Amino acid sequence: MSEDFITNIPRESYVKLFLRFLRFGFLAWGGPVVQIAMIRQELVDDEKWITSERFNRVLAVYQVLPGPEAHELCVYFGMIARGRIGALLAGLGFMMPGFMLMFALSWFYVTFGITSIIFQSIFMGMQPAVAALIVRAIHRIGGHALHNDSWLWGIAFFAGFAQLIHINFLITLLIAGLIYAFSQRGYARLAITLGVGFALLSGFYASAFSISSNAPVLTTTVSTTAPSLLTLFFSGLRSGLLTFGGAYTAIPFIQHDAVEVGRWMTNAQFLDGLALSGLLPAPLIIFSTFVGYIGGGPWGAIALTVGIFTPAFAFTMIGHDYLERLVENTSAHAFLNGVTAGVVGLIASTALSILNNTIIGLNAWIVFSLALIVLFRSKAKWTIAAVVLCAGLFGYLFMS
Repeated sequence: MSEDFITNIPRESYVKLFLRFLRFGFLAWGGPVVQIAMIRQELVDDEKWITSERFNRVLAVYQVLPGPEAHELCVYFGMIARGRIGALLAGLGFMMPGFMLMFALSWFYVTFGITSIIFQSIFMGMQPAVAALIVRAIHRIGGHALHNDSWLWGIAFFAGFAQLIHINFLITLLIAGLIYAFSQRGYARLAITLGVGFALLSGFYASAFSISSNAPVLTTTVSTTAPSLLTLFFSGLRSGLLTFGGAYTAIPFIQHDAVEVGRWMTNAQFLDGLALSGLLPAPLIIFSTFVGYIGGGPWGAIALTVGIFTPAFAFTMIGHDYLERLVENTSAHAFLNGVTAGVVGLIASTALSILNNTIIGLNAWIVFSLALIVLFRSKAKWTIAAVVLCAGLFGYLFMS
């Protein structure tokens, strides 16, 4: 790491460093944009740990890599302040408030929420609002990831189609990255051939095997076999490695494992977890704690959370300088941009399933429409929490 960009990093004790980022965690309302602005204001503008130019460069790196950017920035600042131990403490401090609150809400949900008509009405009101959050996220992520590039738009469309016919998303993302990398290297014909070939194979797969028999399990039934802690950990780890473009991109991967394959929770419960995470001062990806709790109780919550946050710690603690050089490599950058476009398609496809199973009845349409209007028009940091809370109140009053 070049020291030229570092100007005034204080030599804080481990305890003081942890408490600083713990305070950030308690104030982390409003999503990644607000969280990043808060970190920048104190550490760059006020205390001048690093220059503004250095901060922009670091942020660009983390925006390309998977993981919640605000959390990764905290790990980065802890790293330059006190090394790997500092990185670990800063990351833990920032995520701890959200984790503890989600852990408590998960316990409360399992203990009281499932059987209570009142709580179910509240959650029924929240679910259409969560669907609106996902639609808004697709628009926001797509705007940053797809730009006006016809290649990226095509990749997003083909990835969404592949998801609808249940092609393994890891294969889809690999092909998406290769198509865009080839196109940017001047191998347009090879990129087109790869895309057309994959589309033809996907179509053959769809016609040879019944799609309806492989449809996602979005019912009210769950499996009687609980997932192992190792299964939960690796589900979180895989999702953490694929969250390109923000926490919303983890939704299709975790839903695939928890609702469609593992079946340790219903789609309604999954949406409840997303709704609860929107109320907390934390990265939205903290909903993974709820998913883990439903699957394996307290230890399951810890296992899945550790898995999904491990990459966010590891990228910086293993070697930030190497990652900067990697991102500056045109081929690698193009591949990652293609993967990100593919993820946009996956989220859009997942959103269609969620909308189909959530927006049922006039009241749900009212909540969804009003939430969508507010989310598109308001930029206040409390918007997400306010929308989810108001939707829950609507559900309590009109959907019980």
